[in-house]
Amino acid sequence: MQPFVPLVRNPHLLTILGNFWPRTIDEVRFPPHRRIVETEPGVSILVISQMPEGPPRAHLILVHGLEGSSDAGYKRSMAQHALESGIGVHRFNMRSCGGTEELALTNYHAGQTSDLLFFIRSLRSESDAPIFLTGFSLGGNVVLKLAGELDDAGPELVAGVCAVSTPHDLGACVELLRRPANFIYEWRFLSRLKERIRKRAAQAPDQYSARELHTVHTVYDFDDRYTARLFGFGTAANYYATQSSKNFLDRIRVPALLVQAQDDPLIPFAVYDHPAFLSNRRLRLIAPEHGGHLVAKETRRFGHGPVSARRGSPGRR
Repeated sequence: MQPFVPLVRNPHLLTILGNFWPRTIDEVRFPPHRRIVETEPGVSILVISQMPEGPPRAHLILVHGLEGSSDAGYKRSMAQHALESGIGVHRFNMRSCGGTEELALTNYHAGQTSDLLFFIRSLRSESDAPIFLTGFSLGGNVVLKLAGELDDAGPELVAGVCAVSTPHDLGACVELLRRPANFIYEWRFLSRLKERIRKRAAQAPDQYSARELHTVHTVYDFDDRYTARLFGFGTAANYYATQSSKNFLDRIRVPALLVQAQDDPLIPFAVYDHPAFLSNRRLRLIAPEHGGHLVAKETRRFGHGPVSARRGSPGRR
């Protein structure tokens, strides 16, 4: 394939441009259906499903990133392309996302795969068409981790997975986020995470407290004081160590495509120098030199020519 050539090469500009670039989906041609799915007692999630004109050739479940939702621009544009290709699309909201705090008192985390697995099984009971998963950023960690958890049972449920701009080493990515050059990204994530806790504290004061928010200055602080404690991981370090999908790459038994720009400001490309890319033939890495975060996939909108492909260890040419 020919190299992906974006309009500009500054990764920060590309990342910000990708976030604000207008993306539309034809809801007249492909009417959305809101599905409230109870994944366990007291926990429901929202999925926006849309079907193509005619029987779907396959189903595509889209999983958003940190503090995202089914309305994220990257989901909308990907859904439009898939629907036009005859594929049914399901824009999955992780627990409490997309304005669904009332559907579950617990939040989501980077390794929470149970809700997604429940929905996949529900969809499989409704249709024999192949099911594919695509995760963006933190959502990529979720789909890769789930594929690895399924191990040899994976092909029974999922035909393949795709992970775009994925922090599969959570600790390394949070460390990179703390650099001064990434201040704007960390501030944005942190402000939304803090607001989520404030809303939860008002909703369920016996379960959540906003008292420590004034001590939270980084995403690491937030995960150490809130995420790790709320989900029983103890510390942020243990949360990252146990929930990173890098631990599951060698167990993936379905075709897995990973798209990662080498200049992504939020993900150190060195984390892709992982032995699983040499030992697991089901993994394929596409790594354009430029693209920023969540931009390299937008070949039809931001550049000309397809993305360049590389197999095996990203450290080898």
